[in-house]
Order: sequence, then C-alpha cells, then structure tokens
Amino acid sequence: MLINICITLSRDSSNDGQGDTVSLSMSVSELDDSGEGKGKKKRGRPGKQGAASKKARRSPVDKGGRRANGVAHQNGEGTDPSTLFEVVKQGKSAMQSVIDDWIESYKQDRDLALLDLINFFIHCSGCKGTVRIEMFRNMQNAEIIRKMTEEFDEDSGDYPLTMAGPQWKKFRYNFCEFIMVLVRQCQYSIIYDEYMMDTVISLLTGLSDSQVRAFRHTSTLAAMKLMTALVNVALNLSINQDNTQRQYEAERNKVAGKRANEKLELLLEKRKELQENQDEIENMMNSIFKGIFVHRYRDAIAEIRAICIEEIGVWMKLYSDAFLNDSYLKYVGWTLHDRQGEVRLKCLKALQTLYTNRELYPKLELFTNRFKDRIVSMTLDKEYDVAVEAIRLVTLILHGSEDALSNEDCENVYHLVYSAHRPVAVAAGEFLHRKLFSRHDPQAEEALAKRRGRNSPNGNLIRMLVLFFLESELHEHAAYLVDSLWDSSQDLLKDWDCMVELLLEDPLQGEEVLGDRHESALIELMVCTIRQAAEAHPPVGRGTGKRVLTAKEKKTQIDDKNRLTEHLIVALPMLLSKYQTDAEKVANLLQVPQYFDLEVYSSGRMEKHLDALLKQIRVVVDKHTEMEVLEACSKTYSILCSEEYTIMNRVDIARSQLIDELMDRFAHSVEDLLQEGDEADDDDIYNVLSTLKKLTAFHNAHDLTKWDLFKNCYRLLKMGIEQGSMPEQIAVQALQCSHYSILWQLVKITEGCQSKDDLVALRRVVKSFLAVCQQCLSNVNTPVKEQAFMLLCDLLMIFSHQLVTGGRDALQPLVFNPDSTLQNELLNFVLDHVFIDQDDENQSMEGDEEDEANKIEALHKRRNLLAAFSKLIIYDIVDMPAAADIFKQYMKYYNDYGDIIKETLSKARQMDKIQCAKTLILSLHWLWILNLLQRSSLMLQIFNLDGIEFAFKVPNPKGPEYPPPNLAFLEVLCEFSSKLLRQDKKTVHSYLEKFMTEYMMERREDVWLPLIAYRNSLLTGGDDDRLSVTTGASSTSKASTVRSKRGRPPQHKRRPEEEAVEGSWVMRNDTIQTPGALHTPQLTSTALRENPRQAADHIPDQDSSEPGSEPDYMHKRGLMEDDAEPIFEDVMMSSRGQLEDMNEEFEDTMVIDLPASRNRRERAELRPDFFDSTAIMEDDAVSAPLRY
Repeated sequence: MLINICITLSRDSSNDGQGDTVSLSMSVSELDDSGEGKGKKKRGRPGKQGAASKKARRSPVDKGGRRANGVAHQNGEGTDPSTLFEVVKQGKSAMQSVIDDWIESYKQDRDLALLDLINFFIHCSGCKGTVRIEMFRNMQNAEIIRKMTEEFDEDSGDYPLTMAGPQWKKFRYNFCEFIMVLVRQCQYSIIYDEYMMDTVISLLTGLSDSQVRAFRHTSTLAAMKLMTALVNVALNLSINQDNTQRQYEAERNKVAGKRANEKLELLLEKRKELQENQDEIENMMNSIFKGIFVHRYRDAIAEIRAICIEEIGVWMKLYSDAFLNDSYLKYVGWTLHDRQGEVRLKCLKALQTLYTNRELYPKLELFTNRFKDRIVSMTLDKEYDVAVEAIRLVTLILHGSEDALSNEDCENVYHLVYSAHRPVAVAAGEFLHRKLFSRHDPQAEEALAKRRGRNSPNGNLIRMLVLFFLESELHEHAAYLVDSLWDSSQDLLKDWDCMVELLLEDPLQGEEVLGDRHESALIELMVCTIRQAAEAHPPVGRGTGKRVLTAKEKKTQIDDKNRLTEHLIVALPMLLSKYQTDAEKVANLLQVPQYFDLEVYSSGRMEKHLDALLKQIRVVVDKHTEMEVLEACSKTYSILCSEEYTIMNRVDIARSQLIDELMDRFAHSVEDLLQEGDEADDDDIYNVLSTLKKLTAFHNAHDLTKWDLFKNCYRLLKMGIEQGSMPEQIAVQALQCSHYSILWQLVKITEGCQSKDDLVALRRVVKSFLAVCQQCLSNVNTPVKEQAFMLLCDLLMIFSHQLVTGGRDALQPLVFNPDSTLQNELLNFVLDHVFIDQDDENQSMEGDEEDEANKIEALHKRRNLLAAFSKLIIYDIVDMPAAADIFKQYMKYYNDYGDIIKETLSKARQMDKIQCAKTLILSLHWLWILNLLQRSSLMLQIFNLDGIEFAFKVPNPKGPEYPPPNLAFLEVLCEFSSKLLRQDKKTVHSYLEKFMTEYMMERREDVWLPLIAYRNSLLTGGDDDRLSVTTGASSTSKASTVRSKRGRPPQHKRRPEEEAVEGSWVMRNDTIQTPGALHTPQLTSTALRENPRQAADHIPDQDSSEPGSEPDYMHKRGLMEDDAEPIFEDVMMSSRGQLEDMNEEFEDTMVIDLPASRNRRERAELRPDFFDSTAIMEDDAVSAPLRY
C-alpha cells in the first residue's frame, strides 16, 4: 500500500518548467473525453483481487507477439526475443509502439500485462529467473524477490547496467526511455487506476531495499526515472489547473445574462478531477521519495548515489515551485561531502542547472550561504573533473550575485589559473575574466576611448591584467596565465595594438604612468600572447602534446599570425630602440620575430623594417654581454637566415659582417692578453670575455668553423693550465666554445664526404681537447671543473662506440674509449662534488627564499653531474664496477638522487645481469646494508643468490664430505633470508639446491649447522606466509586462507631449473600477498534497518563536524525531517571503511620496495586486489548469494 504523505505542490501558471514537459498539455475537451480512471477503486494489495474482477484470458500470444502466461518462451538460445526486455535491449522497435502494445494488453488482462512489466524489471537486473502468474498472485513481494535472488548467476557479478559495449550503453538509454514513455502514454487514465502504479512502485521499493547490488541499482534507476516522469505529469496538471481556474473566474465574473451555468459546472467538475489527479500523483511521488530516494541517496554504491542526486536536480529544474526548497536542497548539500568524486560531480552539475537560471537565485540564497564554503573548497578537489565543475559553479554564483563571494573566496580561485591541469586553469580563467576583465558597457567604453585619442578601449583592462600578474608573484608563469585566459579573453589578449600603444606612447591626462616592473610584465605577457596565437597550442606542461588543428582552428591561426605580423613588424624596431639597454625587456622582445610570417618582409615591400630590425639587433649585441640576450639575438639571426625565405641573403650579409667584426676584436684581445700574461689588467680580461661570450652564443646556433674559433680558445685554455691565472669565466666560455666547434666539425663530416684528412684532423682536435678537459678537472675553480666534467661526459658519449652504429663504420677513427685513469678521475669528481653534505647550508636562516632558491639550483646542478656520469655507465663507456661507489650512496642520498641511482641500476641490470649483481655486492657495506635491503627486495634477492655462490664456490681441499671453507657465510645470510618474499624464498631455495648434494642434505653435524639453519629459514612460512618482512602480523585465519586459495592461480609443476629461472628476480611477475588475517566484515541489510533513534545512541558526538556537512546542517538549520538518517550508513559502507583502514595499515607496514619494473602506479593498482570485497564476502556464511 502506498504511503500517503503530503507534498505541497505550488501551482504557478508562470512556471518556467513548462517548456521542459513532454506531451503533457491537455485541453478541457481532452479531459472530458478520457473516461477511464474516474471511478476510484479501493486500494488493495496487487494480485489479491478476486477472480470475478478479472477479465477474460487472452489468447496465448498477444498483439505484440509476447506470451501472455507470464513465462518467457525459451527459444534455441534460451531467451525470448519478444519479451519486453529483449525488445528494449535490441532497440529496433519504436518505444511508443511498444508501450501502446503493452497498454492494449493491459486493458485486456492487467494481471498478465503487469506480470510482463515485473519480469521486465527482473530481467533488466540481470536475473535469469522469471516470475510466474502463481507467484504473482500468491506470494508477497519480499518472497518473490528472495526467490529471484536465488536465480542469479553466481559466476558473474555483471548485469546490463554495468556491462561494457555500445549495445549495453544503448540499452541504458532505452531502459530510461521506456519508463518515461510508459508514464507519458498512461498519464490520462491508467496511472490513476490505483493498481498499475501501486504494483510497480511496490515492486521497485522492495527491489531497491535488496542486498543484491543489481536489484538495487536497476530498481533505483527505474524509480528515479519514474519519479521524473511523474514530476512532468504533476507540472502539467498544475498548469491545467491554473488554466481551468482562470476560465472559471472569467466565466463567473460575466453578467448574469451572459453567464453559461453549464460551462461553469463543467469547469468545476474538471477542476475537481484535476485536483483528485494531482493528489494521486502527490501520493505516488511521496511513496517513491520516502520509500526509495531517502534510502538510496546514501547507498554504499557510488553509482546509485549518483543516480539519485542527478534526478533530484532534474526535479528541481522542472518543477522548481515544488522541489526547489531547503527540504530537498539539503540532500544535494550533504552529498557534496561524498567520498566518491563521481557523486560530488553529479551534485555540482545538478546545482549548475539551477544557478544558470537567474530567476531561481532568490530560492537558492539560503543554500548558497550555507554551502558556499564547501563549494569554494571543492575547487581544490583531488579529482580534476570535480574541481573544474566546482569552479564553473562558483562562476555561476558570481554571475548571479556579485556580493555572494568574499574577496577571500575569489582569491582561492584566482591562483588556479596557474594550475598545470589545463581544464582547471581554463575554468579559473573564466572566473577571473568574469570578475575582473569583463566590460560592462562595451559601446560606452569604446566611445570614451576614441574621445581620449586611444584606438582601443582595452587599455584599463590590460593595466589590470598586468597588475594581477605582478601581485600573483609568479612571474615565470606568464604563459600559464595567458593560456588560462585564452578561451574567455581572446579579444583582450589579442589586442596587440593597444599593448604597443601603452608601451610606446606617453600616458594621457588621467592615466597612470607604467613603471619599469609594469612595462617588463606587459612585454612578457605580450610575447606569451603572440606565442599562443602563432602556435595555437598550450605551453609546455599543459596538455598531452600538440594536437591536430581543425580547419577552423588552422584558419584562425593563420589570421592571427598575419595580424600580429602586421602590427609588430613595424613596432618591434621601435620597441627595441626604446628598451635597448634593458636586458630583460630586450630578451623578451627578441623572441617575437620567430612568430612572424617572414614572407611579409618581401611580399609587403617592408625591407626597410627588416633593415631597422637588423640594425637594432646589432646594437643590442654591442651593448649586452648577458647570455640570455646574446642567445636571443643568435636565435633571431638563425630564424631570419632560414633558406626558405627570400630575405636570407640580406640577413646573412648582416650576420657575416657582425661575426667578422667580433672575430677581429677577439683575435686582437686574445693576443694582448697572451702577451701581457700575469700583467693583464681588467680591461684586457673584459675585452676577451665579452667578445668570447658573444661568439659562444652565436656558435651555438651558427656554423662558424670557417673562422676557426677553436685555435684561439685552445690557446687560452693552455695558458690557463700552464700559468694557472686564467679567469674562470674566460675558461668556462673557452671550453664551451671549443665544444661547439668540435660538434660543428663532426656535423660537417657526417653530412658530407668523409675524407681521411678530415677524420685525422678532427681526431687530433678531440684528443687534445679531451686532454685539456681532463687537466681542468684539477682546477681550483669549481665552475671550470664542473664545465670540464660535463663536456668530458658529453664528448665521451658522442665519440663512443655508438658513433659507428647505423652503417657509419668509416667514423671508427673518431671513437674514443676512456682509460682507467680518466674513469677514476671522473668517478672521484662525482664522489667529491655530488655526494657532499649540506649541513652548513641547512643551518641558514629559515624563510630566506633566495637562499632556498640557491639550494634548489645547486641540487639541480649536482643531479645533472650525476646523470651525466650515469649515462656513461649505462652505455658501457665506463666500466660497471665503477658504479659500486655510486650504488652505495643510495640510502644516504636517497631523497636527492634515489631516482637516478635506481634508474642506473635498472639499466645496468638489463645490460649485464651478472656483472650488475657483482657490482652490487661490491657496494654493500655492513653499516648500511640492513636499510638498503629493506628498501629493495631486488637487492635482497641478489644478495642471497650471490652469497650462496660465494659459500659454495671454493670446495674443501679435504674432499666433498667436508663443508666448504666459506659455508659459515650462510649464517650471515640467515639474518636476511627471513625478509625475503614468499615467492623469492622458493627461488633462492631452488638455487641453493643446485649446490647441495644428497650427502649435504643428510648431514646433521655442527659443522653443517649454517647450511641447515639457512635451508630451514627458506622453508619457513609455507603457503600461508604472506610477507615475511612484516613483523607482528598474526597467522592467517581460516577465512583468509580460503581466500588465498581461491585467488591464487594454479601452479603447474616444473623442473627445478625452469622454476629457478622463471621465478627469479629477472622474470618474476608475482603479486605480494597481504600480511595478517582479514576479518570478514559484518553485512548490514537495508531490509531490516535499525531504528534511527536507537542507532543514534551509537553515533559519536558530531559537534566538531565540518561546516556544511549533514550533521551540522541538521543542527544549525533545522531542515532535517523525521525521515532523514545519518548520511552513508547503508549497505557495505561500513565494510568499505574497514578496507580503507586496512589499506592504510598495509602502506605503513610495507617497508620493502618492489622491483624496478613495478612502479608506484602499478603498486597502487595491485592494492585493491589484496582487499577485494567480493573475495571477503565469498567466505561469509550467507544463506543467499550476494552481489555488490
């Protein structure tokens, strides 16, 4: 029987949901013609009516081809393609015709038609059982559901709503459409007969309270869609009531002679009928809401909770007068705290549909004030999709009311424009644009700008953008800020004319003068906008790479590139002229030409602007010695000298003139410095250093071999080595310039013909330079030593045996192999300059940001040094034993270099497993061996294998009946064998048996005790051993043992040799088992729910609950009704919490790293298998199969 609980449905004729109804309008004449459903029948339990009230049985097959006896017809495949379930699954028939056929059968025999509908819901849940007519008439719903539960397939937990594939995705859509069309087609008569809807709602209520997940999930979806369809009907009835009432009032207000009494009586009768129908719909909706929604919105399954929240959002949107109030909004507000991102996401999307309609905002005011803090905090949600929707919702709230958000709330969203996740940043950019950069009256602002002599009205907005960028104090992330605003503020960011105007022209009266910091920030932002427009893809760190542009995007990119070229090709020389002394501004401005359409110089007859640009670049080169500026000039020349452009010759001439001048200056200054020697003054040193910096910067991007820079650089280095008085900056630049010269010579040889003379000359140059670099390793200046070390590593890598791969055997004379002396020097350099203590640096004052930045920079440099040497080990350029001194630093410097050492170890193992194992043994020392082995199970297994080999390697000279001399070493191995994983113990034991003879196995004398003890330690644990390294874990319980047997794949017997190889640390692919015993969690059923008041006695004090949560909302707002219960207290929720706690405990006790092949992501994927809830439930002694 339906629960009669009153829901007050407001009847506002101006309701906005009218446009969302589907075929719900009904005129007075249509109401008059629908005679069915007027006579109200007494409610009773479905299926218990007397036989006299039944209509005559239909023929065995109805109009739609379905069996009418309530039993599915079994064809060869075991399913009847004419059942409702099969028809909906196939989706080949129009849903309205399917419903019409069912309505026709319902009019002939409603019991059999309802039986078809009941079996439809049962089969949609994945149940193989079928409800028969006898069961329908003689059994209660609970008995029927219990019977159907036994018909579930125990081997599979899948059911139609969870199955993958396009067919089942379409089935979900068809399933929902079936319910909506069913109510729509029955809305004028059948749904008011107090039988069909009573039966369906009663069935769905019982199914939704089942412990079987498939029943709960399917019935909840059906009930929520049924409720949505009823909301449409209720909205339509409300509208018709209002229309009828207006017609009645209009007719009654007529004068007596013109008043039609018959029409008044007809209108009164229709109004009464509509009110009765409205009451019926209210009762149905109350039954669904109170019987299903209030229980399932806190179900243990996230998908079920998400369905409830999604549909209540639809109800609020369709019928806001009835549902958009605090009594229903509280459910959405509470669920904002849900533990699953999927449910939180549905909450936010439901709220977005409400906040989009500004007319609804007054009804949301209390909700906004109550849950605003929670919504703002969700902008930092760990799930990026949730964070994006939270930001969009905050933007809608801001759009609805400027005063709804405080400055602190806005600042929490502002900083997200610098997020590395692009969707989050773009959503934050939309919020920022709405708050700061949206123009309220564009036409008035444009008129004002023209009156003031400005070409663009965006001047103030650009100033505000610059101010925001400076105040954010993240000046290195200008590209991120531009990318975040690109979708929402393109008109502002592409206004390059306005930006140039602000930089070049003097401010007008009333405008503030741009300061130096503001000008630098504006130039940086302008360059970032130019890059974004020209490249049409996000900056590095945003996105997964360059995607293929659509035709529209490609056209926009071309148009933007042409427009920025048109604006800046003229303005760039003027900007360089104004800021030519400012290194930061010039370095940014020199990036602009690479985004030009350089053909415009020739096609647009703008060679004079090209000459002006080249002139300004030459001035910049003369004035600056900063490497950043010089490299920008070099790159600009390289781009302009591209062979694909007709301007190449003009630019090449200018470049050659510049290099000639620099070379003359460099040659004279070097001669002066060499002649004066120790007597050289600061001017001589400055002349050499400044010119050398410029040539080095140009040599990086240009082939300057015809100027033979190596000769003078080599002379400077030799003088520095011989006299020891060369300034460190000159030495560093000379080393770098010589390195570039060698690389350009190698490029010419590999790309052109390879003459013997060229190879000999290059070999001589490389040999002499390597000798110089080796000598520089002992230099007193650290920068010189570090530069020499890096160049040595790079050149040894380039001129290694890999140079001749790919059919380049002719380059064999250029291959260099470092001798042992050089290898030792490189290794000692790493040990002296990489693995150093930072105690003195760590004692610096806290809060010194500059000092912290210096520490990070120094660590980055040391990591590069270690990585350069590690590459020599990985590519077999340096002997692998040299890595022993690197590996032994693993524990002490784990935080700084652990990833590099681990990767080196992994690559070395792939290169030569035996040599790698020997190298590891060399690196183990007793002071740090225990911690190292605890961190790496790989090293632990290698240690045991090599230890066994060491113990048996030397035979006893007295004969095989005596123990080997090194057998006592097995006592040492006993200390670590207990920490081996179970599968690794088997591998090590198999390896041990290869060295043991039958005679050894039978010995029990004291001299054999090390072997006996070690062998027993490997056999300890057996199949129930989970993880030996976990101390304090109790023995596994019976349930966990059964679970392990079920989850373990069958192991086939193999030969010991095969098992030793396939189970070794090289080939192992096993899964670590869970430590300790897992207790089967207690199941809680929704069918026998504890009294809320009694359950409240066991609920801990929640005074400290989070603001906006359900208990806090209940306590402070009083919106909670008697039906409400504490959130998330339903099926399986408690057991899931236990599993998460056990996961945390497992992470705390796990102290051995997995092999290098299993990274953290893979380990995270393995953990759910350790604590699989399905495996736990299988061991519980339950009377019926459960599905979760």
